[in-house]
Amino acid sequence: MTKYVFRRLLHGLISIVIVVAIIMIMIYTLMNRNLIFAADPLFTKTANNQRIAYKYQKWEEFGYLDYVTYADYLLELRSSGEIDEKTRAEAVKLGRKALNDSSMVKEYVKKFEEAYSAKGYTVTRLDAMMLGRKYAAGGKEQLFAVKDRPILERLWSYLKNIFGVDNIHKVEDEAVGERYIEFTWYDPAYGGDVFSPAIMGNGTKHKYLLYFDNEFPYIHQNLLTISLGTSYSVNQGLDVFDTMNRSQGSYVLGTVIYPTGHVETSADDLHTATYVQGSRQSSAVYKTRFTDNYTNVMTHKSNMSKVGFSFVIGIIATALAYMLGLPLGVMMARRKDKLVDKIGKMYIIFISAVPSLAYIFLFKAIGGKLGLPTTFEMEKANYLMYVLPIVSLALPSVAGLMNWLRRFMIDQMNSDYVKFARSGGLSEDEIFSKHILKNAMIPIVHGIPGSILGAVVGAIITERVYVVPGAGNLLTKAINFYDNGVIVGVALFYAVISVVSIILGDVLMAVVDPRISFNSKAR
Repeated sequence: MTKYVFRRLLHGLISIVIVVAIIMIMIYTLMNRNLIFAADPLFTKTANNQRIAYKYQKWEEFGYLDYVTYADYLLELRSSGEIDEKTRAEAVKLGRKALNDSSMVKEYVKKFEEAYSAKGYTVTRLDAMMLGRKYAAGGKEQLFAVKDRPILERLWSYLKNIFGVDNIHKVEDEAVGERYIEFTWYDPAYGGDVFSPAIMGNGTKHKYLLYFDNEFPYIHQNLLTISLGTSYSVNQGLDVFDTMNRSQGSYVLGTVIYPTGHVETSADDLHTATYVQGSRQSSAVYKTRFTDNYTNVMTHKSNMSKVGFSFVIGIIATALAYMLGLPLGVMMARRKDKLVDKIGKMYIIFISAVPSLAYIFLFKAIGGKLGLPTTFEMEKANYLMYVLPIVSLALPSVAGLMNWLRRFMIDQMNSDYVKFARSGGLSEDEIFSKHILKNAMIPIVHGIPGSILGAVVGAIITERVYVVPGAGNLLTKAINFYDNGVIVGVALFYAVISVVSIILGDVLMAVVDPRISFNSKAR
């Protein structure tokens, strides 16, 4: 079994890479990249040269290309010590046209063009656009270099950065001081007088690498991080993984003891502190609260994350579907062509024939008439609002389980071993429970892991109809806003869930049916 699982994992990883590559090819080569500006309010406020520069800047953020301005190039020379600040300040003053450049500017412009042309970049210079003696709106001169990012380079860069390990060299700021990782029995976030072990760092991206609190799963870590891609419009600046797992709702206030000893009623979660260069020196508030530049903190909120809401609704719906679907499927098979079977087939046909959106709205209308909440509101602790989304998810699954279990059992009823069991004197109840049902359940159990893990990704239509703040709606939002990072990240997440579900389904089938041998498959 170990060899089989390893081979399936290897094949699954290859499949995941292929899926991500196909998604990237579709996004970055087949789609019109200008569509990302359709809902960009800043784009409509720019004009002329400024608009062109803004487009390239945004295309770089969305991962289409690499974009370097002449000013950035001079800053790099300044940082490396090749030029001093005085030279940089003079060299950056481009003329309105190339003919108007000073001798020093011409020298460094030539170096810029040669350096980036050698790297395969296309260097573009936009002359100033004038209205008389004044610049036209957005008409200031521009000089930059651009290069489209090859798919393989983009794919490799994305895959190698999925997993990250925090370490003392993550912060490049020399002002961070001594770099270390230390263990403490008394967490400073609780005032330093409460017994609570923690591992903390300096020079690491996160202040806390491991800590305990009173929120499930009670022990948390920032040492190993997962990055699925940065969002640029749906949740600007956040990683897809953080977007799916970050708590939602209103702020939860509490007494916070900051590192300086300052006590305040706040929702700040000090355990999430990350380093921001120069932040403490630039803010009087930070000086009051923090002793270093680990000032960027998230907040405690009152409700679950997107994945949390989707999983709770999905897992209850899955349990309900199996609790109803399996017994009903058995009843239909045992009473084939009787009233129960006919009613069951009518229900299956209805669910199969009617579009999902139609019967979800039907359930919503019926539920509304019965007084059930028809929209999801996070701030109201009303468990009845879970009823309609769960029912809308469970009932189609019930139909599927009824249909397949009935079909598998009827197929088994005509098998030779069933006829042999009858001739041996076994009762119909014994034949159904010990033989027919057991064999018919083998293909059913293969779908159990997929049903459980599938609850994590949410249900797109159901969550949109009932306004559930879950993960199912994330992909559709990303597509609507052309948020490439989210599209790739969610596609990768779905692919991983699918691969793991298939492997766990195979393992579960082998556990249920001893006739299945992975060793024979391997040969």
